[in-house]
Amino acid sequence: MSEPSDGSVRGHGPVRGPQSLAAGLGLLALGAFSIWAGSDLPQGTLGAMGPGLMPRWLGIGVAACGVALTAAGFLKRGEPLPPVAWRGIFVVVIAILAFAVTIRPVAIGSFMTPGLGLIVAGPLAIIIGGYASPEARLGELVGLALFLTAGCMLLFGDLLNLPIPMFPTVVIEATSGTISTRLLLRIAAGVLILLGFGLVALLRSGARREPVDVATHSLTT
Repeated sequence: MSEPSDGSVRGHGPVRGPQSLAAGLGLLALGAFSIWAGSDLPQGTLGAMGPGLMPRWLGIGVAACGVALTAAGFLKRGEPLPPVAWRGIFVVVIAILAFAVTIRPVAIGSFMTPGLGLIVAGPLAIIIGGYASPEARLGELVGLALFLTAGCMLLFGDLLNLPIPMFPTVVIEATSGTISTRLLLRIAAGVLILLGFGLVALLRSGARREPVDVATHSLTT
């Protein structure tokens, strides 16, 4: 097996870029699953988008990227496969499962999970998924979760009007007939954004405070 001048072992035989090939196959599988999972949803049109239109074309785009990376694995010399980061895989899977069982009611045997909507499932998945990195910080993850969830609520619920559960079932039942769902969505997204800015300001003010070295201060006085 030949080694390049930088000391890393390259792919040999037909596979020249093992990382590109593995990433391409992963994206192909993800794109195919997305297309299959949304195949029973109505597609609609660009003027009246159905719930299956965006997942389908997103899956097609991901699969196309997978084809390009797979081809690059055979045509372009690249890096070898790194050690598998099992922590990241495990945490991301847990985040996906948490999102799936909280965004809408799910029957698990004789138990039915409460439908909490995107306003709860979104931040929960983002915060859990952020711990895939050992450098994750809770305050930064909470701020990111607030902004991303508010953006998703406005994009998918307000602008695209997709039938995605946004609020807990009890909230929808309590506000039914008193306030429109779209107005409630905008108010909730605005509150999340304000909370996000408040958290960012709090984190920055805390970072600016420099700790006082008591021992050094006493020696100088």
